Amino acid sequence: MQIREFQLKILPIKDRLFRTANQVLRNVPEAEDVVQEVFIKLWNRRESLLQIENLEAWTVRVTKNLAIDKLRSRPAPSSPIEESWSVEAENASPHELTESSDTMGHIQQIMKRLPEKQRLVMHLRDIEEYTYQEIADTLEIPMSQVKVYLYRARQSMRNWIEEAQLAHP
Repeated sequence: MQIREFQLKILPIKDRLFRTANQVLRNVPEAEDVVQEVFIKLWNRRESLLQIENLEAWTVRVTKNLAIDKLRSRPAPSSPIEESWSVEAENASPHELTESSDTMGHIQQIMKRLPEKQRLVMHLRDIEEYTYQEIADTLEIPMSQVKVYLYRARQSMRNWIEEAQLAHP
C-alpha cells in the first residue's frame, strides 16, 4: 500500500477511531495518542493491510484494544474532561444548538452510568451506526452478546430517563 492509497482508505476513518478511543478513555489527549499509535501501526503494516477483509472494523478493533490497554495502564483515574461529541445542524438557531447540546450532555451523563461494555456497544451502534455484525467483529464477541448488551443499555437508559422525568416534571 502506497501513501496515496493509505490516505484514501485509512485517513477518512480517523474521526471514528478517535471517537472510539475517546469513548473508552474519556480523555481527549490520550485518545489522540491512541489514534496516532494506531496510524503508526497501520503504516508499519501497510503491505499486509490489503489482505484484511474489513479494514475499517479491524482498525476500530485495534483502536479499542490499544485504548483499553492505555486505560488499564493508568495509575489513577484521570479528571473528567469535555466529551468530543458535538451536535450541530446547518440551519439551527442558537437556541436549538444550545438545546441539542444540553440534551447530548444529559445523554452522555446517563451513558457514563452504564457498564463499560454496554456503553461501548451502544456507542458503536447508536452513534457510530455500526451493524450488529461489525460490532461483534470489532469487539470480538458473539452477535447474541452484542444484542444483549445493547438491549440492557437501552433499557437502563430508558429507565433512568423516565426516572429523571418523574423527578423533574
